[in-house]
This record gives sequence, structure tokens and C-alpha cells, in this order.
Amino acid sequence: MTRLFTLRAGLLAALWLPGWATAAGLNDTGITQCANLTQNGQTCPQAGFPSQDAETGRDAQPGLQKAGGGSAGFDFTKLDSNGNPLDASAPSWDCVRDNVTGLIWEIKTDDNGLRDKDWTYTWYNPDPNTNGGSAGFTGGATCGGFLGNQCNTQAYAAAVNALNPKLCGFGDWRMPTREELRSIVDYSRFNPAIDTTATGYFPRTVAWRYWSASPYALIAIGAWVVYFDIGYDRDYGKSGVVAVRLVRGGQ
Repeated sequence: MTRLFTLRAGLLAALWLPGWATAAGLNDTGITQCANLTQNGQTCPQAGFPSQDAETGRDAQPGLQKAGGGSAGFDFTKLDSNGNPLDASAPSWDCVRDNVTGLIWEIKTDDNGLRDKDWTYTWYNPDPNTNGGSAGFTGGATCGGFLGNQCNTQAYAAAVNALNPKLCGFGDWRMPTREELRSIVDYSRFNPAIDTTATGYFPRTVAWRYWSASPYALIAIGAWVVYFDIGYDRDYGKSGVVAVRLVRGGQ
């Protein structure tokens, strides 16, 4: 189940810039154990079951060098409110830089503020060039009243970009694509399928669905979501109320 193009990520060890990583390819899955016919969580290799996910890609590279930290092949760096790198042991942080993809991710709060993990939004994008044939829905009051009765993905991104001071020093936050959102799923975990441990990088992640910016080609009123309970993705109606995690960087 290794993500597409993860072999390219193996080139990263030779591409470090001071404190940063050159964006190349996608993350691996986080799975580091093999399985046989009846059991998961086994050592690798397993006789009769060759070339499993845990035996390939960044997750399986011995002595993998990282700019930051993270389990398996993941490589993350915590950022403070100004976008400055923090030590992996820092107790609080506002954003996370993915040193493999180069993307920077919003970290949710649990303070009933604008970026609280519990707020939900409808999918809305009025740009006909990128909305898949339907702008979606402007939403209702599901985000703590911060956006009035317009709790939608576009309004949320605009509100975060309007913050002063800027979130981690940036004002170009956006909705992630489906593949970008999938890139931070850790398939070795569930409920949620991402690292929320005491030393992890994505605290306060709800084990639920998160919107992507990617419309669903088959049905105009649908868009892709990624479920962070077990890490799968599927289409969902744009009128649904769903969690959001913003990103910046990339193409």
C-alpha cells in the first residue's frame, strides 16, 4: 500500500538544505511491520509473503537521516507562532513543516477560538475553474460564530489569512488537495490515523473526516474527504459539515 512515487522520497537524504527539505515525492505510509496469512504486526520478511509495504520506501530505510522528527519515514518540524523551528520536545507549537513534501500544516487548537478542532464547515469554492461544476454551499453556524452564518471552507481560509499577526508568519493558507491531505495519514495508527502521541506532531486531530479542496469528478455536488479514523478517503456531499486543516506551500 506504499504511496505512489515514494521511491522518489528516498532521494531526499542527499537533498537537504540547512534546516529545510527539498520537496520531493510523497510520504510513505508509516507501516513498519509485516503480516502473514493470519496475523499483523509481524517481523519482516515473512516467508511466502514477499515485498510487503513495510519492506519498501522511506519507512524501511536503515539509518534514515531526518531534518526533524517523526515515526517511521515521516520527518516533521514544529514551528512557533512566527514560523520559527522548534525542538521536537517543545510542548506547544502552531504549525508543522513536513520536511519530505515541503508543505506546512495548520495545527488545530482546543480553545473555542477560530481554529478550534471541533468546528465544522461546508465545502465552498465559487471559482468555476476549480470547483468541479458546483460552488458548494456557504454553510450555517457550525464554527463557533467566528464566521457568522457562513461556516464554509473558503470563509475559514480567508479568516485565517486575515489574522494579525499571521499564523506562523504566513498569509497564504489554503485547502489541501486530496493527495496532500493523504500524505500525513499514518496507516500504522487508528482513531486517529496520525501521530497525536505526547511526542507527536498533530495533536487534537479528531478521528473523523476532513475536507480536501478536490472536487469529486463523478458528482458535481461532491468533494473528496479523508477520514482520519482509519485513513481512507471517499466522496462526500459539499453541503455536509466537515473538519478542516489548512496547508500552505507546494504547487
